[in-house]
Amino acid sequence: MLVVHGGQEKNMIRITRTISIDEDEIRLEFIRASGPGGQNVNKVSTAVQLRFDVHNSHSLPGDVRERLVRLAGKRITENGVLIINAQRFRTQDRNRQDALDRLIELIHKAAEKPRLRRKTMPTSSSKKRRLESKRRRGETKRTRRTILRSED
Repeated sequence: MLVVHGGQEKNMIRITRTISIDEDEIRLEFIRASGPGGQNVNKVSTAVQLRFDVHNSHSLPGDVRERLVRLAGKRITENGVLIINAQRFRTQDRNRQDALDRLIELIHKAAEKPRLRRKTMPTSSSKKRRLESKRRRGETKRTRRTILRSED
């Protein structure tokens, strides 16, 4: 998505209807992928390391920022930089798109407001059913006991 802001064109990545991220806030670095890759594994830097500064991002509302930090877990540094490594594919372009997709998905999850839990009370009939089943179970166990015979 291309947006004109103050006479300058900016590429924006749309997350939700209200949240869009400026592409300038995302840094991509191409590194060598680990694991199998044949002849190119030691020559071509196909893996992507995406860095997104969550704490200093002007695109994210405060509540979304807090949820994103919680969701990111170990992928976020002490400075608040989210790091996503993508090396699933053999090409830079596909790994770049994979990293961006994962960032978008993570922010999209953080944008969803959690539903408030309302405390509920059990109904009187459900209490009666619970107590009745406990009574029946206790009765069953009582009938299984060994009977001690008294010696006459």
